[in-house]
Amino acid sequence: MILGPSLGTTWHMWDRQVPELARHWRVFRYDLPGHGGAPAHPGGSVGDVTERLLATLDGLGVQRFGYAGCAFGGAVGIELALRHPERLASLALIAASPRFGTADEFRQRGVIVRTNGLDPIARSSPDRWFTGGFAAAQPAITEWAVQMVRTTDPGCYIAACEALASFDVRHELGHVGVPTLVLVGSEDQVTGPAEARTLVAGIPDARLAVVPGASHLVPVEQPAAVTDLLLRHFTTAWQPAPDATGQTVLPGVPGKPVLAAAPQTVPVAEIAPAVAQPQAAQGRPDPYEAGLKVRREVLGDAHVDRVLADADDFAGDFQELLTRYAWGEVWNRPGLDRRTRSCVTLAALIAGGHAEEIAPHLRAALRNGLTPAEIKEVLLQTAVYCGIPAADRAFRIAQQVVREETTPSE
Repeated sequence: MILGPSLGTTWHMWDRQVPELARHWRVFRYDLPGHGGAPAHPGGSVGDVTERLLATLDGLGVQRFGYAGCAFGGAVGIELALRHPERLASLALIAASPRFGTADEFRQRGVIVRTNGLDPIARSSPDRWFTGGFAAAQPAITEWAVQMVRTTDPGCYIAACEALASFDVRHELGHVGVPTLVLVGSEDQVTGPAEARTLVAGIPDARLAVVPGASHLVPVEQPAAVTDLLLRHFTTAWQPAPDATGQTVLPGVPGKPVLAAAPQTVPVAEIAPAVAQPQAAQGRPDPYEAGLKVRREVLGDAHVDRVLADADDFAGDFQELLTRYAWGEVWNRPGLDRRTRSCVTLAALIAGGHAEEIAPHLRAALRNGLTPAEIKEVLLQTAVYCGIPAADRAFRIAQQVVREETTPSE
């Protein structure tokens, strides 16, 4: 059995499940890149992390397995079921979703980390992960959660945010062909019961279990309930009778879920960086879809949706031209990375006096990895070559944008 972690956690989130599960299966846990001391080789997508996991399992001689994953680990589980069904015997998705929030939310989180480090994310993690009562009653676990995030490699955390921003399998759930348990805490405000029901509705052989009194990290907050559900799902056909809503609800499990050390006999796997494979030559596709993808990644879904919605029959062809050629042909070229393209774009907009386009491209520059300090240097350079008035206007716009984009939400 393979146990997959949530973003910002380590394999220790499964400490309370391992002793019982290890009585029945050979159990492997893994850390995401840059988490828990694992090598800091950022994963570019959920698919990339999944391929690395499979390469690691191949090296261990593990060919077929059951898989349980929480949040990001759940996304890896869905990816396994869709792309490598021959490897997967059964699946449990915990606090998971076919699409995690919006792409803009995760890219905004990446901007905050790039600007302020991981401390703001770490300090707010207990609010996202645990119910208020649990956090107050278990200060040691709350502090453990904060320290887990603080010790994560920032670049790998940002890459994982980008991976979740681009993860969307809502239209593919019908192709998941393994028995699936969808498990969620009743108080989860991150990927709650609504997302869980979306998974159950889309996956042909899926059952829903709601654990009351638990939030996002339900394996930590209600360890006994999660262990029992995993044992039932992976050892037998689904036996508990559903209630009138079609879901199985377990009573809350009292006790003190203090994190215990894992038995030394249980192996822990770290994901190795994948080796890039050469791609086969293929015909040149229409650049529109690739351009729309890049345009959304750079400018954000909200901005692109607004612009496309405002484009009537008169302006629609122009927006299509922009998407196909500016974004699909030029922004998508391999010769420059996106950080450099943002620098060039900002300088060109300032030089051309196109102040109305500066704000969205400042936000894009932050998403593309430029820090506020680097943006300041670009604007200072334009003051020399484009003129003081043009740079002054850009600085005033940038002050507001940087303040909005880099201030952590309360």
